[in-house]
Amino acid sequence: MSKTCLRFRLGFAVLAVTLSLSTPTQAQTPAPSPRTDATAPAQSVASPSSPAWWQFRAEFRERMEAAGAAGFTPGRDDVYWLSRLRLNATLTPARWLSLHGQVQDARVGRKDVGAGGVPFSAPIDIRLAHADIGVPGRRLTARLGRQELAFGEQRLVGHVSWANAARSFDAARVTVRAPGLVVDAFAGSVVRITTDEWDRSGGGNAFHGVYAAATLVPGSSVEPYFFWRADRAVALETGGTGRRRLATTGLRAAGALPAGFDYGIEAAIQSGTVGTDSTRAWAHHMKVRTPAFGRRVRLVSEYNFASGDEDPADGRRGTFDPLYPTPHDKYGLADQVGWRNIHHVRLGAEVGAIAGLPITVGYHSWWLARARDGLYLASGAPLARIAAGAGDRHVGHEFDVAASRAVTRQLQLAAGYSHIRPGAFLKAATPGSSFHSAHLMITYVFLAER
Repeated sequence: MSKTCLRFRLGFAVLAVTLSLSTPTQAQTPAPSPRTDATAPAQSVASPSSPAWWQFRAEFRERMEAAGAAGFTPGRDDVYWLSRLRLNATLTPARWLSLHGQVQDARVGRKDVGAGGVPFSAPIDIRLAHADIGVPGRRLTARLGRQELAFGEQRLVGHVSWANAARSFDAARVTVRAPGLVVDAFAGSVVRITTDEWDRSGGGNAFHGVYAAATLVPGSSVEPYFFWRADRAVALETGGTGRRRLATTGLRAAGALPAGFDYGIEAAIQSGTVGTDSTRAWAHHMKVRTPAFGRRVRLVSEYNFASGDEDPADGRRGTFDPLYPTPHDKYGLADQVGWRNIHHVRLGAEVGAIAGLPITVGYHSWWLARARDGLYLASGAPLARIAAGAGDRHVGHEFDVAASRAVTRQLQLAAGYSHIRPGAFLKAATPGSSFHSAHLMITYVFLAER
């Protein structure tokens, strides 16, 4: 690393600390939990010069990420910078009609290990462009155009806003509301981000679904859903390519329990085909959180499972496909493990804001669900596999800590650190070095909507 680059990074860190100490705190607002994907201050400052029918919001986010022993390989260390600028505009010519657009420019700097394209870099493009039809909150509304889709905890469908190049869809969505019930139905296609031409959807991809949320018991929600995904030219287990047709049916429930506890559970099954291959897969999630101790600390226990493939060449696919998730910090802050072929146990603590600084700490441990299937990153990409099958399926342990602080209504700071100690599988499938990662992030809203 050059001395100039080092000075720049040190200057950035000093600036972050200076801003956190010197900015007036009278206007502070509580920061969102570090386990959420919210990357902007929870509240915005109105632009006093804007008319009521016109809203504008500009957001800049800068994040430094550092990784040690990437791929669990000694010497593969990297420190790089992720910059993202978003410009949002909303026109509301009538009570029943709203037009929204977002231009995004995402860049990566000084990344020396691995590819630096998507999701690290996404040159300036139109990320959102949709029309909302219908009076908000009324019985029937619709959204048409390029938009975000996000349901439940976003384990299957989300905007993945943590990534520099966040996801969007070209879709039509209809929402129907009744007392105690909301039903969303949509049809669309994921937008493929490219670096040398305009982003576009289609190309054989289709994604449709129905998601309902019913309040059957006060304080709890029951959410059944069905998603249909289709793609062209997907690799077959037996060789060649074929068209994928995948149905995902699931149910999520979340809410309050007696004595201040709360819970979240979710289960999904998948069936379909990829050419001549058949697909049968499933996954489930369970989480319980205790009431606060001293109004500050809540303990969390969590278990996640996703099925794997018993034989990667028999034409019967068993690896669960998490579709289009927001996976950051779902199975470890380092994002080295995704919801495929995995048993995952998490124990953690969420410490309420102390001097405006919420903190989460976590311990994670993982095992492969099937010995002949591999380990997958949070992005879904394969990380490691032992062709003959893993003799010991234990992947490893992760210890992490994260914190965030809303310094003002416009400025938010966040930071985190993770350490992964490889288990028997990673030691056999990779060089087996311990993996370290850290991040420091500043999000600034410099012109905001009303």
